[in-house]
Amino acid sequence: MNMEHVQQNGIAVNQLGYRGRDAKIAVIAGQGGRFRIVNARNGEVVWQGQTAPAIEDASSGQTVSRGDFTAWEAPGTYRIETEDGQSSVLFAIADDVYEDAHRAMLKAFYYFRCGTALDEPHAEPWKHEACHLTQAIVHGHESRRMDAWGGWHDAGDYGKYVVPGAKAAADLLLAFELYPEAFAQPLPLPESDGRMPDVLHECRYELDWLQRMQDEESGGVFHKLTTLRFPAGDVMPEDDTAPLYLSPISATATGCFAGIMAMSARIYSPYDEAFAASCLKAAVRAWAWLEEHPDEPGFRNPADIATGEYGDGQDADERYWAAAELYRTTGETPYHEAFQALAKQDSFGKYELGWADMGGYGTFAYLMSEREEEPELAQELMAGLLRRADELAAVSDRDGYGLSLLPDQYIWGSNMLVMNHAMLLLVAGRLSGSENFERHVHEHVHYVFGANVMGTSYVTGYGARPIRHPHHRPSEGDGVEEPVPGLVSGGPNKGLHDDYAREHLAGRAPAASFADVMESYSTNEVAIYWNSPAVFVLSHFV
Repeated sequence: MNMEHVQQNGIAVNQLGYRGRDAKIAVIAGQGGRFRIVNARNGEVVWQGQTAPAIEDASSGQTVSRGDFTAWEAPGTYRIETEDGQSSVLFAIADDVYEDAHRAMLKAFYYFRCGTALDEPHAEPWKHEACHLTQAIVHGHESRRMDAWGGWHDAGDYGKYVVPGAKAAADLLLAFELYPEAFAQPLPLPESDGRMPDVLHECRYELDWLQRMQDEESGGVFHKLTTLRFPAGDVMPEDDTAPLYLSPISATATGCFAGIMAMSARIYSPYDEAFAASCLKAAVRAWAWLEEHPDEPGFRNPADIATGEYGDGQDADERYWAAAELYRTTGETPYHEAFQALAKQDSFGKYELGWADMGGYGTFAYLMSEREEEPELAQELMAGLLRRADELAAVSDRDGYGLSLLPDQYIWGSNMLVMNHAMLLLVAGRLSGSENFERHVHEHVHYVFGANVMGTSYVTGYGARPIRHPHHRPSEGDGVEEPVPGLVSGGPNKGLHDDYAREHLAGRAPAASFADVMESYSTNEVAIYWNSPAVFVLSHFV
């Protein structure tokens, strides 16, 4: 196996550090044995332990042993050493190790903003001019123009897509709903007012754009807003001046739109009643479109558009989410009946949280609803959620790095799966009152910040060895040496989906199929819906 660039020191730790009482595991390449914790300040050995027996870890392609030092809780800066002279990077034990990273991963959404200048007081050196302000051409109706400025750039490119935008906003709003205290401190943003939390200001920037994507005539929602093809890799947003096109209306976009708008109506109501009312009105119109179009074909890119497709042949899961949120927000029977009918379908997963599989959001909304639930259905969904959480926990228990991904799940955006799974474990624990999943969540967080076979923190600007060269056009083109901070990389992808990966990563184990280079967009791109579940998960710890 080609192990070039894979971590050399052989001791993988969370490079941010560990909270005092959290599970703390160092993953040590090789057969293991005795290991010790050394105080970095004075070189004193403060704790010693023995690793668990070594295992062959299929995902990383390594023999690894795990050293559990959960018992050591004293605050300080440490490193881990082994008998054979290996040494880890320095790490902290402190209860605030996640605070800065959490804020940076939320602030990243500000850096994804389209249609406004990012100014120095808020953007620091990563500022740029306003972009993409021209009216958009409605594809297939070329004489028609629409104003659809604003929102977040989706990823390393400048496209704006309704479906993944709705997932990203849903993760952030759910995080605020479950962990409001995690968002008490201003970031700050240009809109910070000391009244509405900044996470809601930031989501509002995306929600306003989503409302512009709803067709006034039909109530359906255009699938995406992009140029015909991607610009070069170092083009700044304000220099991307090709004509903008609205791709045709889709059922998946309209379903996601109805879900996120109904959710927003509920969450913004205490802060801005007029905006909340506009969200509910938009959701109801989108739902009416869905009812009028029960058998829509899945979205496919028009022949002349080569930007991200976000195609999906299945829209029952988006309708399920929309019905759940509309019922939770309004309590109206037709939405409840629609949800119950959709819940009987077995054509989609009820516990998935990806942009293509939104069923989990419908399940969460229904189980968190204070409305009159159908007790049998609620019980069935809760049992299914716990079953899914138990499955993920069982995979984590067998994995060398404590992760719930099977070897074939190191796909494009595998870090989204890592954080989606952690998010599901947290919600399952919260709704059931079980603490069984907490330590598994810790290991998923540790993985993203460096406890992985690459020895890399997958978050720009955070950890001893963070990624430096994400596939992110502003970071490439802005002339600033460091990338925009707080961006979560897509992570290892065994699929070899770009030229760099095909040339340099062939033959690597799944979890080692990663390269920190701009050219490897299939392993090292960034995206709003990879950041969003990570913000949710870290909200639990701050």
